[in-house]
Amino acid sequence: MSLSKTLLLGLIAGGTILLGLPIGRLRRPAPGLRVFLNAVAVGVLIFLVWDVLSAAWEPIDSALGDIHEHHGGLGRAIGYGALFAGGLAVGLLSLLYYEMWMNRRASRGRKKFAPGAMLADELAIRPVPDSASAARQLAVLIAVGIGLHNFAEGLAIGQAAAGGEIALATLLVIGFGLHNATEGFGIVAPMAAEAIRPSWGFLLLLALIGGGPTFLGAGIGHGFTSEPVSVIFLTLAAGSILYVITQLLAVASKSGRRDLLMYGMLVGILAGFLTDAVVTAAGV
Repeated sequence: MSLSKTLLLGLIAGGTILLGLPIGRLRRPAPGLRVFLNAVAVGVLIFLVWDVLSAAWEPIDSALGDIHEHHGGLGRAIGYGALFAGGLAVGLLSLLYYEMWMNRRASRGRKKFAPGAMLADELAIRPVPDSASAARQLAVLIAVGIGLHNFAEGLAIGQAAAGGEIALATLLVIGFGLHNATEGFGIVAPMAAEAIRPSWGFLLLLALIGGGPTFLGAGIGHGFTSEPVSVIFLTLAAGSILYVITQLLAVASKSGRRDLLMYGMLVGILAGFLTDAVVTAAGV
């Protein structure tokens, strides 16, 4: 399959993330609905963590199996294990350090000054202390984590297309496309509680961050394949998604509605497995 057709497949698979984004423009949904939407996003992300970690672990499992069958040494298993641990640590801890840096920057911006003595530059560096800003920052973090995951999906599409496996590539596009539609919903769920609805431009930016890497990965996978690179991106995605899950759970715990939290998580996890079933039918 040509590169142009492969890129088209990547565009279709990544573009379906747009289907779930309009939910972010709901105007003041009921509190129970906000909790449920947030919980469904948690469920979808929990599934994604399982999905990406199981895929990243496959080369390590294969290397360990080769050792058991006396077909290889420890070097390959240790190398992939180091990539696995390093990618997971960077994905998780980099967001933690970023949050700590942002908090320090915000605290420096909250300067005390006498009445009438506010300077223009002091006003400019003060952060926006509202929940809308925090919700949008969280949505961007979710999009980054999902984008790393979708890059690995794009690699799989590109590799299948380059190998002439048209049926497999098409089935991957269908499966990943359905999957990305649920991911779009997970990205915007934190913004469902905002008093000010996000603009269409901001939603398109989130779509580019979360779905664009599928297109990019398809192009790279068409001409370049690397299992170590795939492991790195998968574990980076898993680490970042784990960090986001803790943030969403912290928001959900404040509602006191554990019933809605559990129902929503169940729906999200089952939705992830249901959409993944199409990909499993392709034998990957």
